[in-house]
Amino acid sequence: MSYFTYEEIVTAVQLLCDEYSTKTQLLRLPNLSVQSRPIYAIAIGETRGKNRRTAIIVGGVHAREWVPPDALVSLSADLLEASVSGTGLRYGGAYFDKETISRILADLQLVVLPCANPDGRVYSQEVDPNWRKNRAPVGSRGRSICYGVDLNRNFSVAWDFHRCFAPESGVSASDDPCDYQVYVGPTAGSEPETRNIVWLLDHFVKTEWFVDVHASWPAVFHNWGLDKNQTVRPEQNFLNSIFDGKRGIDTDAVYGEYIESSDLDEANRLSRVMGDTIRLVHGDNYDVGQSFSLYPTSGASDDYAYGRHRENPALSRVLGFTMECGHNFQPNWQTREKVIQEVSAALVGLASDVSRSSLT
Repeated sequence: MSYFTYEEIVTAVQLLCDEYSTKTQLLRLPNLSVQSRPIYAIAIGETRGKNRRTAIIVGGVHAREWVPPDALVSLSADLLEASVSGTGLRYGGAYFDKETISRILADLQLVVLPCANPDGRVYSQEVDPNWRKNRAPVGSRGRSICYGVDLNRNFSVAWDFHRCFAPESGVSASDDPCDYQVYVGPTAGSEPETRNIVWLLDHFVKTEWFVDVHASWPAVFHNWGLDKNQTVRPEQNFLNSIFDGKRGIDTDAVYGEYIESSDLDEANRLSRVMGDTIRLVHGDNYDVGQSFSLYPTSGASDDYAYGRHRENPALSRVLGFTMECGHNFQPNWQTREKVIQEVSAALVGLASDVSRSSLT
């Protein structure tokens, strides 16, 4: 057995939409990848549409992280099969009964983008297993062309890290087009793969939760990744240029990224829901906490999703999460199956919790 190729991911999503046509919608996203591959998402729910209460789940942003796309295909198939057959779902020691599955699909729309970065996945699987970025030609060094933008540094939230962050912050970003890991791109949102995720958030106007599934540090992170959280000084936020050059230092009292206390409480709670559910599967203990606890980041998807309503209060408030699954980028087959169960259980646990909270 082997990991899914990108072509197999596309085929699987299309087949699920054909087989479960009354509960799905196939979404061909508006932007082709840099190398002209079509990119697909799947909307799952009894009722679907841009005005439905929605959770967006994304995988495969980083090419070398092979498990998340497979996990999101598997999750989609599990939910649909269980819904039609009227059964529950079991992932190791985590169990969701048929009433839970029915409630999730009745109350929510899950929009699943299994592989956001198809060119990178193909290159990682066929050429360089450690490849992380997309495959945009971005510059040169000597006679060699440099390729790739880190899509998870390309979103328009504190993207200009030289301006936004303190020089000593150690922010995980680079403006060197030949940087192998974290080149932020020539402009914010420059990459078509990034713009597809922005489109999902724009299109599904009642999105309330956004989860970007990565590997390979076992953790569930929530906003913010820009600086340590604080709940008392709303003027300290990424849009306020007065604080440019001061962000990203953990040990100072000069700056902390503002988050409403109710949002922080809910983000903490839902992160624990996912972490606790993962523990039930096979006993693995995932860290739970703020993204900044790993390192300061600019232009990340989860912060972009949450930060949108700050720039435009008319937009829905979206709690952003990054799930780092497993302990390796490309674990062996047996371990891959366990990690897929952990990811699936955590996401069903999240959906179960928030669907339950909305019903009377």
